[in-house]
Amino acid sequence: MKIGVLGGGVIGVTTAYYLARAGHEVELIERRSGVGEETSFANAGQVSPGYSSPWAGPGIPLKAIKWLTMQHGPLAIRPKLDPDMWRWLFSLLRNCTSARYALNKSRMVPLAEYSRDCLRALRADIDIAYDEQSLGTLQLFRTQQQLDAVAKDIEVLREIGVAYEVLTPKGCRRVEPGLEHATVPITGGLRLPGDETGDCKKFTDRLAVLAGELGVKFCLDTTVTGLTTGAGRVTSVMTSRGSKFYDACVVALGCATPALLKPHGMHLPVYPIKGYSLTLPVRRSAAAPISTVMDETYKTAITRLGDRIRVGGTAEVSGFDMALRPVRRRALEHSFTQLFPEGGNISEASFWSGLRPMTPDGPPIIGATPVDNLFVNTGHGTLGWTMACGSADVVADMVSGRKPAISIDGLALSRYA
Repeated sequence: MKIGVLGGGVIGVTTAYYLARAGHEVELIERRSGVGEETSFANAGQVSPGYSSPWAGPGIPLKAIKWLTMQHGPLAIRPKLDPDMWRWLFSLLRNCTSARYALNKSRMVPLAEYSRDCLRALRADIDIAYDEQSLGTLQLFRTQQQLDAVAKDIEVLREIGVAYEVLTPKGCRRVEPGLEHATVPITGGLRLPGDETGDCKKFTDRLAVLAGELGVKFCLDTTVTGLTTGAGRVTSVMTSRGSKFYDACVVALGCATPALLKPHGMHLPVYPIKGYSLTLPVRRSAAAPISTVMDETYKTAITRLGDRIRVGGTAEVSGFDMALRPVRRRALEHSFTQLFPEGGNISEASFWSGLRPMTPDGPPIIGATPVDNLFVNTGHGTLGWTMACGSADVVADMVSGRKPAISIDGLALSRYA
């Protein structure tokens, strides 16, 4: 079939690649002049199935109050007269129960684990390099209360068979020697040895080249403006460069997906949650992170990407506002310099922000829609990089009329019906 993939982030590019590999004629439409230029550009760099958890969970409402009031806190809410914002926030709160947290996590982790396996298989099949490492990730706790609270997560990891290690302060410094220079106490850590790291932008760029070699056509600098439908099918895709015609379409537009589908009776609860990152050169390799260290206190992820370090974090609820706020930069700098004060040249750091397409319950929205030849692949939130290959493989199977390799129960748009 001739397939249109709408969106050129890591989700769209992986979807196009897997569809082309399945034998389809694929065209990808992207509004920027290149792929991976928005949310995929400078994310935290983690492929972390074990940390694939919903934001909505028990205790989050109280934690949110604390985060909003603490200096360098990881959460910021900028209220707007936006019904979608408040609807999303209230839906998030409704999911903050133990039962819903367990259900949503059980829907997310299998996809994330499968996606990591797809990524490994892809690496074995093709020539792709993106500063990747398979050295695990470390969640770092500064207080005994944080360490004690992780018991519930460990219980879930044990139930679903994810390998883990609970580390003492000495154990944390063993796997991440750069923490010897930390200026704050470390109480312990949770290490997931199966997790990986890498530069999402580099991956997306390279995979786009390989997709092109499979015949994928890229329509860059082209904005999707709408869909026309008839007899329960998409009949054309309207763009800034005229109408395009496909046998089927996959919408992978991240935060822009709801606006495109709303005129057709589909209401996707995907809302933009802004994240920030710093990218800085390594100053002293021995004092820098080896893989990813997640600072539980400030909810930052500090990742080694070759000769660079990426520091990502913050959840800012502010609609489509893309302003780079100095207060958020200071928060990332604070976390990094306390843990790796000699690791990187913070004065040379570039500062970035991107909009994560978040669902209020946590799992992404993948698969068929009420429109017969229209599919979605969106709502991955902070886990787009983690879930990209698995999501693309699932969608390619569905578009091709095959049963996906894993169950997508709980991931479909119909769960919001």
